[in-house]
Amino acid sequence: MIRHGFRLASIGMTLARYRLDEFLAGIPLLRFTRLARFLPWGDRRIRDLPRGARLRMALQDLGPIYVKFGQIISTRRDLLPHDIADELAGLQDDVSPFPSEQARAIVEQQLKAPISELFSEFEDKPLASASIAQVHGARLKTGEAVVVKVVRPGIEAQIRRDLGLLRSLARLVRRYHPEGDRIRPDDIVAEFDQVVHGELDMQAEGSNAALIKRNSESSPTLYIPAIHWDLTARRVLVMERVSGIPVRDTAALKAAGVDLEKLARNGIRLFYTQVFRDNLFHADMHPGNIMVDVTDPDQPRFILLDFGIVGTLAPRDLYYIGENFLAIFNRDYRRVAELHVEAEWVPPDTRVDQLEAAARAVCEPSFTRPLEEVSFAEMVMDLFSVARRFKLTLQPQLIMLQKTLLNIEGMGRELYPKVNIWEVAKPELESIYAERYGLPRTARRIGRQLPSLLARSPELPNLIYEYLKIAGSGQARTRIDPADIEKLSKEIGNRQRRTSGAVIAGALLIAGAVMAGSQVEPLFHSVSVPAAVALLAGLVVGWRSIR
Repeated sequence: MIRHGFRLASIGMTLARYRLDEFLAGIPLLRFTRLARFLPWGDRRIRDLPRGARLRMALQDLGPIYVKFGQIISTRRDLLPHDIADELAGLQDDVSPFPSEQARAIVEQQLKAPISELFSEFEDKPLASASIAQVHGARLKTGEAVVVKVVRPGIEAQIRRDLGLLRSLARLVRRYHPEGDRIRPDDIVAEFDQVVHGELDMQAEGSNAALIKRNSESSPTLYIPAIHWDLTARRVLVMERVSGIPVRDTAALKAAGVDLEKLARNGIRLFYTQVFRDNLFHADMHPGNIMVDVTDPDQPRFILLDFGIVGTLAPRDLYYIGENFLAIFNRDYRRVAELHVEAEWVPPDTRVDQLEAAARAVCEPSFTRPLEEVSFAEMVMDLFSVARRFKLTLQPQLIMLQKTLLNIEGMGRELYPKVNIWEVAKPELESIYAERYGLPRTARRIGRQLPSLLARSPELPNLIYEYLKIAGSGQARTRIDPADIEKLSKEIGNRQRRTSGAVIAGALLIAGAVMAGSQVEPLFHSVSVPAAVALLAGLVVGWRSIR
């Protein structure tokens, strides 16, 4: 509790330093933090920066986990203002490397053998270092070049601590913010939790790479490095080392004789194939994770790296998001509105005609321009933003899809600015849907399920008869035990008391942090006495709330 209290105080000081009290103004119990703007504290150059820049700088100060969280929420352009989303999208996940001695020790502990027995060479200087892991070059005894990805030591404890604080803050926002139920901050934190813990497991990352490699075996435009399973464990991953030209280096690609328009179109097809055909897509497709193999310039291949974040959708979500895309491609705004209701993204009593008109107002102006100038990704994000008026509740599992769509379109435009995304994406998606939901595949699916249905069918008449007999006698009813109601009432009361205590404790800690940074008098050995009292009171109240 004390450790959490000090961390919360540190967060409060960072929020005050960057004048981010405006983000808490929607929470009634924390409106007092707006007083921070009147304190003579903080560099005026920082105070005069746009709010998005101040938020980005604060997250960078708070540490790598908060940087990654900012990257994730930057994809929620249906919820965030564009200025904030654009700033957060620029967050870089580069941190100082940890010592190579620690990396060697982790590899030896995980693989149960000395480095000298595992590799003929092991490079001490890392090739890359991020918040979760860092990568070293190495060479196997067979002479094959590989990369060794090692999870950062102590990162699990840091993640547990920071996620606990994020959950607490998310609960406060959901409970007290006017739009908390629609924003669903606790669901966003839960999605972030799942993403980060997925990146911690190197065996899971290897499995992701292997499955994507198997799905793309027949693809002439994609290459996935091989995983060395005998040298892979929970905290260590050994993968084939590949060479290529970074996808952002368009000058080098041109010099190699690559047709950039063809490459951009292949990248767009790759996205739709992974999402709608395979239902398993690389969800971290920023330029740093993509290279191009130019061994054959006439048939260049994308090389994907870092499979810690992959996305998959429930069959229902996959169907509705694809149908929405097709409806937008066909300018069928009535269908867009109907799909939002059918998918339960908006309440069932939503006026379809009003939602249709809103969708038309967003999308139709774009078609007055040449299609190669129209951003499909931005149109989808704008559509979700407008749908907020109709109480849109976009499912958290679609966050990664939005992020990947933006990345792929951005990559395509960077490779070839005049690429017509509509011309490539529409026939690709239509072809995939014709195969995925067409009669032949549906018949095969029913054929696979038929034996199971036939095996259970003899039991159905008896089950139906027994249920009708019970219902006819009046015995089929739902009953709630009074003891359960009493127990539930007590639990709700306890939770309310704990939440109130946590709010008061958080308010005291933030107030103490602000006063400490401003050195509010009286002072004792350069320490603000009111700040110390507020911090101590916050820790006591928080401890009693947990008790």
